[in-house]
Amino acid sequence: MERKISGLLFLLVILFTSQMSIRGAEGRVCISQSHGYKGPCVRDHNCAIVCRNEYFSGGDCIGFGFNRKCFCTKTC
Repeated sequence: MERKISGLLFLLVILFTSQMSIRGAEGRVCISQSHGYKGPCVRDHNCAIVCRNEYFSGGDCIGFGFNRKCFCTKTC
């Protein structure tokens, strides 16, 4: 019984450490405010299209209410 619990704990430790290493391999995401987006940022999809034209990988509307702005994203 004690061996089964030790084996299970060992497998859980391996599982959690492998998940942590996968997350670390993604890299950082850098953001920069879009220079080409005009008007209030309402939809993330529209922001992402403008950002792709600015040679970024995507974009998101960030902010609250009417103060949302388009920020472009890419892997650093």
